[in-house]
Amino acid sequence: MPDKEIGSESAAVLFDVDGTLVDSNYLHIHAWQRAFAEVGIDAEMWRIHRSIGMDGSTLVRSFSNDAPDSTQKRLKDLHSEFYAEMAPLLRPLPGARTLLQRVADSGLKVVLATSAPEDELALLRKVLDCEDLVAEITSAADVDTAKPKPDIINVALQRAGVRADRAVFVGDAIWDAKACVRAQVTSIGVLSGGVSRGELENAGAVMVFENADDLLRHIGETPIARLV
Repeated sequence: MPDKEIGSESAAVLFDVDGTLVDSNYLHIHAWQRAFAEVGIDAEMWRIHRSIGMDGSTLVRSFSNDAPDSTQKRLKDLHSEFYAEMAPLLRPLPGARTLLQRVADSGLKVVLATSAPEDELALLRKVLDCEDLVAEITSAADVDTAKPKPDIINVALQRAGVRADRAVFVGDAIWDAKACVRAQVTSIGVLSGGVSRGELENAGAVMVFENADDLLRHIGETPIARLV
């Protein structure tokens, strides 16, 4: 697909999905803990939680002490298997779809700027049921290394055809905020992923809300409103 021309007036809101729009972070933590246990690695769940939202390959290398490629692949496969088993527990976070509707109705492009693998992304999209609202989507297949590197955000911007100063990112992890700083994109944090307000602000988020619903109630006070 050819790159889209960057428009001077086009604007977009980029959304992380896991922990931001879908209540999935703690399912990921449990799936990773089971995967590590399966191969004999003792990984404390709180440490796994601290890594949720970063690039998956980086997470695996860190907890497996840079194990052989075959072991790292097995860990990823096991995580996907255990996560899929828990998929019936996935739920949209409060206000998630209504927030996307509000953004789309404002004339802004809605972009799901996630680095989730395609199989996990399919589950998330089904739970969100928002295909009619989304202009563009990214996935793990689009980059070699995900957050905190800015690559996935840059892909999302290019795909949406917007400049960095005409976009706002909404995410739940410090890795989101750090990636946005590197991409020069304004970011808003939400607490629904289990990371504290102070940590999100220190990582670069300009505002922090409890969840999508809280952001929706105050959207007129945010950088999103200034894009319209």
